[in-house]
Amino acid sequence: MDTLRVSTIQSNLKWEAIDANLADLSPKILALKDKTDIIILPEMFSTGFTNNCSILAEKPTGKTFQWMYKHATDVGAVVTGSYIIKENDKYYNRLIWMQPNGKFGLYNKRYLFTKAKEHDFYERGTKRVLVEWKGWKICPLICYDLRFPMWARNNIGYDLLLYTANWPTTRAKHWKSLLQARAIENQAYTVGVNRVGTDGNDFYYSGDTSIIDYSGDIIYQTAHVEDVFTVELSYDDQEAYRTQLAFLQDQENYDGKNDGSPKSDS
Repeated sequence: MDTLRVSTIQSNLKWEAIDANLADLSPKILALKDKTDIIILPEMFSTGFTNNCSILAEKPTGKTFQWMYKHATDVGAVVTGSYIIKENDKYYNRLIWMQPNGKFGLYNKRYLFTKAKEHDFYERGTKRVLVEWKGWKICPLICYDLRFPMWARNNIGYDLLLYTANWPTTRAKHWKSLLQARAIENQAYTVGVNRVGTDGNDFYYSGDTSIIDYSGDIIYQTAHVEDVFTVELSYDDQEAYRTQLAFLQDQENYDGKNDGSPKSDS
């Protein structure tokens, strides 16, 4: 259980081209066979960030879902990232956590990006998800969620916090700073996977995919290029750090409306 191998794929996504993106990502994933435990893809990895959901949305277990299952099975690792789903006549920016055995978890993006009118097209998620792999507890979130620290608060006992994103270069400083902040305040390895290139709305993405340790130190960060990177994280090192600096035990579930007594997650 001590170590966990995590791979990030920073890719130049093709605009609203599901088949082309899946074809481009396939060899990058397959090259990681038996070399990693988790493979993280960008937000909306099959289309780029778009509100054109009425045309691009898939059924909950449609083409991209099946593609994730096949690749997770082929490489023997979890494959995770978000794409557009239609369910019960509603659209979701949904992250799928696909295990090699076909079991999966899902997380619907909570904080929809109002500046891009995402909230006018997609249904808001209502709860966080805690998934488990190789003995590690993992909290997956999506892009704009990064700006809201209460949503990432480590009061659910996770060991790894991850963000999948389409975060434009104009606010790259925010992306990099907030990832470090989330790692420091939650004393947890924090991984942010972003895309590179220019999308169909002429927004440029520098990537800055990052892996931050539990003390806020940068393990890996790269910009402006497509890249696949694998790192081995140490559970024991993180636990030792948390024991030495036992800050998490002092937190309260305070939302500004109560006295700090524990509340259930929602």
